[in-house]
Amino acid sequence: MAGKKMLPLPYPFSLEEALKKNPETKTSDIGMLREWCEKQQHLPIISDLHLLLFLHSNYNSMEAAKNTVENFFTIRSHVPEFFANRDPLGSKELRQAFNTAFTTQLSGLSKQGYNVLFGKLIDGDSSHYSFEECTKYFFMISDLIGLKNGPCDGYVFIGDASEVSLGHVGRMSPMGMKKLVMYVQEAIPVRLKEIHFINTPPVMDVIMNMAKPFMKKELWSMIHLHSSLKTLEEFVAVDLLPSEVGGKAGSISQLHEEQMKEIDDKREWFIEEEKLSRVDESLRIGKSKTANDLFGVEGTFKKLEID
Repeated sequence: MAGKKMLPLPYPFSLEEALKKNPETKTSDIGMLREWCEKQQHLPIISDLHLLLFLHSNYNSMEAAKNTVENFFTIRSHVPEFFANRDPLGSKELRQAFNTAFTTQLSGLSKQGYNVLFGKLIDGDSSHYSFEECTKYFFMISDLIGLKNGPCDGYVFIGDASEVSLGHVGRMSPMGMKKLVMYVQEAIPVRLKEIHFINTPPVMDVIMNMAKPFMKKELWSMIHLHSSLKTLEEFVAVDLLPSEVGGKAGSISQLHEEQMKEIDDKREWFIEEEKLSRVDESLRIGKSKTANDLFGVEGTFKKLEID
């Protein structure tokens, strides 16, 4: 382990306090998971908070947590289009994504007591949209939110789809969608509970059809499309939403500005995290993995018909 540094954290963290809030996770569980991780030479040195999140998101199942650890670092290492070049000030393309899409955590909880994330395209011009860069931005935000909150009961995502057009669909690929779905499904150490899309245009069906083949039943059943806010009300109080969408959370531009400042402030962390949170395939016990092993070959999608 000499020479390796532990994964950095963007916010102060106390394991003691986190365990008090989550008594079902034991210090000994974290110790056991750490011991297993250290035997996997290809993995980085993982912080206590990460280990706690891996356990908590899997309801303290040790085997499931090990799988999530493996998927988290391996997918991040093999999908550079989502997880490399995350310096918020170092990339023109990323800055453009910051001006195209917007995601934040809203204050207040859903009716079931879950944290609520809200996302929306703020520039509807599809020629400005990059699926890869906007996904990268989304995962940057979700990394910060997850590490800031620590373990929590669950997350609900609300996407306002009003700006989504056929032009955007043309910029998505089945392989990109597969990578996105796999990471959300197999690797993010959070308890994802519900995914809601509001103001959905007919073209959302095309996107859903593109994503569906890669989704497990559990993920597919979390998705709700709402043609009006009335049906969303069952899950989340509309007041929690930004003012443009009929809520009282303040304007999107103000929330977006705060979000950008937060990302820029964490620049050093993003740069450091990218260096350290990778697998070293040359040290993997057994056969090293490639993107093809994880996602199959690009070419196999040529036959996919989007109806």
